[in-house]
Amino acid sequence: MSFPFNEDTMPKRKTKRQEPTPGWVSYLRTSDKEAQNPANSQARQRAAIQRMLLDRSDLPFIEEYVDNFTGRIPKRSDYQRMLADAREGKFSFVAVENAERFGRNDAEALMAIEELHELGVSVRFADYPERDPVDPDDRILIGLSFSLARRESLKTGQRVVGGMHTKVKRGGCMSRAPEGYINREERTDKADKLDHGRYTRWVEPHPTQFKVIREAFDLLLTDRMTLDDICEELHARGYTFRSGRPFVKIHPNGQRKPAKNAISRIFHRWFYAGWVESEAASIVPKTLRGNWEPMVTTEEFERAQEILAQRNEFRQAKRKHQYLLRGMVYLRFEDGSLRRLNCQTPNTARKHGGTPYYCIPSSSYNFACGKVDAQVEAWITHIQVDPQFLPAIRAAYTKDTDQFFGRPTADEHAKLQAKLKSIDEEEQRTLRLVAKGMVTDENWNVLWREWQDLRRKIADSLEALNQKCETHIASLDHALAVISRIGVVYKQLSFSDRRELLRLAVKRVILNQECEVVDVELQPPFAYLRDLGNAVRGGSSGSPGVDGAKSRQTKTRRVAGSQGVPFCVPRGIRTPDFLLRRQALYPLSYRHISLC
Repeated sequence: MSFPFNEDTMPKRKTKRQEPTPGWVSYLRTSDKEAQNPANSQARQRAAIQRMLLDRSDLPFIEEYVDNFTGRIPKRSDYQRMLADAREGKFSFVAVENAERFGRNDAEALMAIEELHELGVSVRFADYPERDPVDPDDRILIGLSFSLARRESLKTGQRVVGGMHTKVKRGGCMSRAPEGYINREERTDKADKLDHGRYTRWVEPHPTQFKVIREAFDLLLTDRMTLDDICEELHARGYTFRSGRPFVKIHPNGQRKPAKNAISRIFHRWFYAGWVESEAASIVPKTLRGNWEPMVTTEEFERAQEILAQRNEFRQAKRKHQYLLRGMVYLRFEDGSLRRLNCQTPNTARKHGGTPYYCIPSSSYNFACGKVDAQVEAWITHIQVDPQFLPAIRAAYTKDTDQFFGRPTADEHAKLQAKLKSIDEEEQRTLRLVAKGMVTDENWNVLWREWQDLRRKIADSLEALNQKCETHIASLDHALAVISRIGVVYKQLSFSDRRELLRLAVKRVILNQECEVVDVELQPPFAYLRDLGNAVRGGSSGSPGVDGAKSRQTKTRRVAGSQGVPFCVPRGIRTPDFLLRRQALYPLSYRHISLC
């Protein structure tokens, strides 16, 4: 199961609406890899917004938000600051040049616009100044613009990757030159510009670092020095890496730390023997020569690999503990604040490798991993789906789907049908005037095309609004099937599969200071399904819901059973209709774990 984006990057809904201050703000964005001068692009965007939106309004201009970052990622500083200011009611209109400037992630952008609308803030685009993204008809066009922007971004990425692979297959270097080499470029002559672009780029030996890395290979080929010794020798000769980083870092307490990992990566790169190696382009070593000067011969490089492999064969691997809940365990303090716990295993030299803990370093908060993992395992094994609530859950889910897609009520459907009837009547009246010679054929053709466009638009709206939700019901049944089997197969999974399952299903495990699991926050869609199950039960205290928890009106409940494992309804859980948008836009996919 995978999700297209992390919930932390999504716009946060405001529980209490604050009336916005009347006024405009503008949002400008240029890509971090944009070829033209970002200042020129921003000036063009600013002029279009001023001409098409601000000059036509009497409301004041409040602030401008500017980002120089890709639109595919919602974690943009000014974009997030704009959403935060909107939640505080600092403005009522957002002006953007076009959809792709607002963002190239169509699902996230439409959800952000929906949230702004709920806050009383309207988004307007300079290329479609009369279009309202919330209006059902205009939403189709705006949504298409976002989809085209996302497609353009994806196609651009594909072309760039394709160009890089083509360059590699011709013996070029598609990235920054490794240590000991340097990237060069020069303008192409007019005669070759059409074939090779404006610049010709290549890799050549670095004036000083080439000799340094060659000496490092020579020291390794003697087979008398370890990687630590090689770093110490290069440091003693006064050498550093290209960035100025020393080969041996000396801490204030006098402790020395050789950069053996960096030097090891150098010794394992076929680049230094003059061979192209690229897993992405399906190029294996010793099949394609690169267009650069080799630092060592192929025989010398292979001898270096034999030396390193022989040393690794007799090296005793350090015991490394695998933590089941790495990065997911939080400690809740008495004031309600949360602190994520680190993973540590002291006394690893002991016979059994020490005792692993979830802890806050240099503090008294140390919780044995076995104790915490056992509580989570007991919680997982109590997850169940009560069959008697399945019809009610499907009905509630269908209702949420209908509300999200805007399926029309009987009154709304009647209004659309009445609109179609009024168009037919107007057409008949005009046709009679044409027959009497009171309307020219040219005017009749113009009016007829407008009526046809209106009919087509209303028909498309009816078709979109009457969209069936069988696909989403199938996704719901799939999710319920997975949930119902988690508790059965969890103990049968390997450790790595258990950890992957928890990573996909659990967002946070919250402990109190007594090492008790007091809250388990789920990832979507499980959080939505649990909330939906509790809502279906209507807060009844005797019947289990989707997961056996009680009403969401209380913060902590215990799973029915002898172990009494704490089971918590997450604080600040998303409402069903909000999470449904994510689920509707991205149907469930369970491709990582097979629970069979």
